[in-house]
Amino acid sequence: MIKREARSALEEVLGDHVRFGVSMAKHTSLRVGGRADAIASPASPAELAGALRVCHSHGLRHTVLGKGFNTLVRDEGIDGLVLLLGGLRELEERPGLLLRAGAGVSHSQITRFCVERGFAGLEFAAGIPGTVGGWVAMNAGIGSREAKDVVREIEVVSPTGRRRRHLRRASLHFRYRALRGLAPGSVVVSALFAVGLADREAVRAEVALKLAARARTQPLNIPSCGSVFKNPTGDFAGRLIEAAGLKGLQVGGAQISPVHANFIANTGGASAADVLALIEQARDRVERESGVRLETEVKILGRAA
Repeated sequence: MIKREARSALEEVLGDHVRFGVSMAKHTSLRVGGRADAIASPASPAELAGALRVCHSHGLRHTVLGKGFNTLVRDEGIDGLVLLLGGLRELEERPGLLLRAGAGVSHSQITRFCVERGFAGLEFAAGIPGTVGGWVAMNAGIGSREAKDVVREIEVVSPTGRRRRHLRRASLHFRYRALRGLAPGSVVVSALFAVGLADREAVRAEVALKLAARARTQPLNIPSCGSVFKNPTGDFAGRLIEAAGLKGLQVGGAQISPVHANFIANTGGASAADVLALIEQARDRVERESGVRLETEVKILGRAA
């Protein structure tokens, strides 16, 4: 519960961009999760910094989301302020074949921008769910290419909201599905990507290939959070889960997808508890069958039961 003084301070900084007691099921791709104490959609980096300053001065926890992919919020809800960065949608060409994208820019926006201008290099991101901020924070990508390969600089707001910095690629520590080295609570507000020049139709064709491959191999027509587990070294989480005979396993409204075993789908009326139960069953069964302990890629947030 947010105290009256903190609530007033958030309203002063964010106006009607902040709401209280909002269900996270409306803001996560799995469509599950309890209520957030408060949720805000800053319209600019300055407004975001103001919200962070309020959180710091009033001792409020803050959690950052883009489109809510790769995220599971527990049924008990989430403390403090949830920051949705969908309002940070600046997208522009910069000199030297660079592309600056705000944290709230989606893959479809970047894809259209690159196709229209004949920019190559970001086709691998076509169909990767979420937004630029999430891609950078988790080093999103496919087997052959990740965010780290195209990021040249990121803009970050400090956890206290009092400092904005531009960090060059050489100072960033990317790992598999992670960006290390930033102060806990820092927020990525934009990224600078390197691109190359190419024929527009060639870029369009490569994007179409990537999207078609995802449509064939992933359950895109039903709510899910994307890949649930990280791929262990030299193997694939989906293969291990399928080999353990778990494809199609269902708990309540949550199901290990029959299309791709590393996806858990909400078939209707699922709870976060249903999803968590499937995660634990899959992890335990795979460990018994193969000796591999799977590590979650999905971020599990919120109050424990």
